[in-house]
Amino acid sequence: MSRSPYSSDSVRSAAAVNEEIRDLWQRSGGCLSPDDEDQYQRLLVEWAAVTGGSARSAA
Repeated sequence: MSRSPYSSDSVRSAAAVNEEIRDLWQRSGGCLSPDDEDQYQRLLVEWAAVTGGSARSAA
């Protein structure tokens, strides 16, 4: 499983996290493996934290 090279103590911009999310989807061909899904969920939580939003949409 690929882990982010950033420690949990560092704060990245929303754009940096979004870029990693886009890269993950592109590498996976649009179908996430269980390990990719775990990474995706962590990235969503990180993205929500830096944007002040929720990791889950209301839709």
